[in-house]
Amino acid sequence: MKTFLNGLFLLVFLMPALLFAQTQVSGTVTDEANAMPLPGVNIIIKGTSTGASTDFDGLYSITVTEGQVLVFSYLGYETKEITFTNGSQLNVALKPDAGKLDEIVLIGYGSTTKQDATGAIEKVSDEEFNRGAIVAPQQLIAGKAAGVRVTTGGGAAGEGGEIRIRGGASLSASNSPLIVIDGLPIDQSGAAQGSANALNAINPADIEDFVVLKDASATAIYGSRASNGVILITTKKGSVNQPLKIEYGLQISTRRVANTIDVLDADQYRDLASNPGFDSSSLGNANTDWQDEIYTTGVGAIHNITVSKGYERSNFRINFNHASQEGPLQDLYERNGINASFVQRLLDNDLKLTLVTKAVQDEFSYANRGAIGAATRFDPTQSVLDNNGNFTQYGSDANLAPANPLFLLEEYDNRQTIQRLISNFNLDYNFWFLRDLTLTVNAGIDYAENDGHRFEAGNPNNPDAFALNEISSGQNRNTSLDFYLNYKKEIESINTKMDITAGHAFQEFYRSSFFDRSTNISISQRDINRNALESYFARGSFDIADKYLISANIRRDGSSRFSEDNRIGYFPGVSVGWKVMNESFMENSLFSNLKLRAGWGVQGQQEIGPNYGYQGLYTPSRNQAANIQFGTQPNGDPRFISTIRPEPYDENLKWEETTQYNVAVDFGFFNNRLSGSIDAYYRETEDLLSLVPVPAGANLTDILLTNVGQVTSKGLEISLNGVIMKEEDFGWDTNFNITFQEQEITSLSLNDDPDYFIPTGGINGGVGNNIQILKPGFDPSTFFVFRQVYDNDGNAIEGAYVDVNGDNIITEADRQAYKKATPDAFIGFTNNFRYKNLDLNFTFRGNFGNYVYNNSASENGNLNNVLNQPGYQANAHASLLDTGFGNQNLFSDLYIQRADFIRLDNISFGYTIPFEKIIFRASLTANNVFVITEYDGLDPEISNGIENNFYPRTRDIVLGLNFTF
Repeated sequence: MKTFLNGLFLLVFLMPALLFAQTQVSGTVTDEANAMPLPGVNIIIKGTSTGASTDFDGLYSITVTEGQVLVFSYLGYETKEITFTNGSQLNVALKPDAGKLDEIVLIGYGSTTKQDATGAIEKVSDEEFNRGAIVAPQQLIAGKAAGVRVTTGGGAAGEGGEIRIRGGASLSASNSPLIVIDGLPIDQSGAAQGSANALNAINPADIEDFVVLKDASATAIYGSRASNGVILITTKKGSVNQPLKIEYGLQISTRRVANTIDVLDADQYRDLASNPGFDSSSLGNANTDWQDEIYTTGVGAIHNITVSKGYERSNFRINFNHASQEGPLQDLYERNGINASFVQRLLDNDLKLTLVTKAVQDEFSYANRGAIGAATRFDPTQSVLDNNGNFTQYGSDANLAPANPLFLLEEYDNRQTIQRLISNFNLDYNFWFLRDLTLTVNAGIDYAENDGHRFEAGNPNNPDAFALNEISSGQNRNTSLDFYLNYKKEIESINTKMDITAGHAFQEFYRSSFFDRSTNISISQRDINRNALESYFARGSFDIADKYLISANIRRDGSSRFSEDNRIGYFPGVSVGWKVMNESFMENSLFSNLKLRAGWGVQGQQEIGPNYGYQGLYTPSRNQAANIQFGTQPNGDPRFISTIRPEPYDENLKWEETTQYNVAVDFGFFNNRLSGSIDAYYRETEDLLSLVPVPAGANLTDILLTNVGQVTSKGLEISLNGVIMKEEDFGWDTNFNITFQEQEITSLSLNDDPDYFIPTGGINGGVGNNIQILKPGFDPSTFFVFRQVYDNDGNAIEGAYVDVNGDNIITEADRQAYKKATPDAFIGFTNNFRYKNLDLNFTFRGNFGNYVYNNSASENGNLNNVLNQPGYQANAHASLLDTGFGNQNLFSDLYIQRADFIRLDNISFGYTIPFEKIIFRASLTANNVFVITEYDGLDPEISNGIENNFYPRTRDIVLGLNFTF
């Protein structure tokens, strides 16, 4: 009892001392090299979960007891531990860690440092992304990486974009890169059914960085899917020993089309009344700009709520995202998603478990894009509504006339709902008996279901027209399992670091779709497609004396899309590097970094659509229109028998293969304040998977998917990064990249006929017309036209073309390959400024040497388009006022127009206010601010180079508010 009382007395005596021993400590954390404050530094009391972080000015405050150890950690700096003794002020300077500043970049099935990379690899991080109300992730990196061109499909809500790395390598097969999200390769065959963009399921605010693998030595380890490059997307996951952080971001946007098609206004249209063929009695009394009527100002809002926390051996991050975006054509996109990541370390940190899950619901309400074409052709003297309050129409005597554009929008309902789950589980285990050996296992699934319906009214001018009703559904399932062993060892006796990886991967893709469509006949169709890939891969990398780098990899792929005789493909890659900067003779040189790289590799292609092109398949008829009448039923009605038709096939179908060579130099000056790289590449694709005409009777069709021909491409990529100013209150850094590219078909036909060509590039105006050509010696996007003849005043003479072959008649033989849609060069130019709490950044993009075929002008810029329509008069493209053409001249090179441009793509201004416990940031962003171009059409940036019925790009203004607690 006495002992207990003595202990109690001692405890009561010491308790005030223990309480009063706690001290509120504050201070500033700075960079030791330049005394600049470091925001976001984690401070934690060692052995506890109590911590804090620095604000924008590097300030922190934490309650600590004497004798406890404070741990200061920050990415790119050496961790510092300080035992607290006394005082209320503790300023800390962190020392840059040279090893960490040599940035880690992901590569296929592993990682390396930028210093040790031998392939053409480019990383674009969160702080470099384009800003604004972005719902399509690929827009984050537009203009940011040499050799990477991102072209949006237009201004529709939720619209995606086309990504091309080094121009693509194929003709009829896919030219899109392989995209890997947190270790899970995404299905290359396209977006989830009903979706406008395969990447919309990824919240752009949740992405930490993109890593672009461009050359074959870097991508060959992905084998059969890497001929068009690889993009590795890493999402944010938080970090260990991080205090609880709550973030809320709001972006409010308005969107308006930046340009419209130039057509005759009401007064110009009335001036046509002097033409004897013009029916003046049809003119109305209005002055209607139909394009102005169909386009509205779209509004949008994006909400992001994020909670993250890190413990000593675990961390988590959970993000909820809601995005709503209206298109100016009254379309709508909405996304609700949860993105969660959990990381747990066990067994003394030898075992690391990572689970990343994204659950998303995308909802699209599509607009009737036919209203775009109707708005350019509808009579501008007519009012929107007639005297009865109904939409003005041409009438039943004009059953081929366009419907009122607003009627098309009003009487149209096309909705799709996509529910998608993307989840990946990763296990990394460092073996206790061999510390240099690590096992990695990745198991992932990308599962999507869609349901939709579409209603479209029949043309009100045509009493025989039928409305369309359709319901649709589908399922996409992509499952992946891969595992690999990695062995890293430094062998001091030979001064060499080795990094060896070997593994196995299996991936299966399943797609099913169903639709039931009713017009004048009913059609129901269900399709199921499944294909799989099984692969083995290995890579060995060696760093000799921290100067000489050697890396070799190989992948063996088996694809179910080819027969057993052609199923297996082998894809090797080799690259070397020389870190010249580490040689003794470079000690006092002008350079702060200098490395030479070279690589070679073979990549594959097997994305040939949903069918197994090597198998003889039979397709049953799906509706009565394709059945054959055979006798009668007992009641006397005709009996229809379903038909079964054979599909075309090539039993010798095999891999398309691309061989690529790359040489490069990485350099830096002034302690890397100015740095960059120059990459040159040459690529050759053989056994092209292409749709080509075949002689009648040679197969079951006249168009066959087979291996034919060869395409070569070459290019030069230059990237420059500069830190121009780096002071405490002011900073300015910049990036400039330029890419020169050239592509040519070197052979195409099965018998290498140099005169053989394939028409391509369908256009409006007539049936089956094409404006482009695939032909040896030319770029795949080359136009195929007549050469226009002009008078002495430079005016085009209608119907007069150059007689190329001199036979005194103008025939198809006089059409020539002329200009191309792909640019000779494209650039990106980004600047970032910081002054105290203010920041400003902007990005320019540009294309040079590309041309666009103005199909809007060629189809509608003539009097015939106005006067000689059955039962009505349409409007004309304003080019009619310049040419005076009476008829369509679809194949005149007059309509092939130079489309060089420079676009201020993104500009953002922000201000950050750090309060005691809250960091607040407000920003104002504008996208697609202006375009400098000589092209007089709608937009100079069109991926296939043909302007017709294109949804105009929008100009967006975005207000952003961000709170961090």
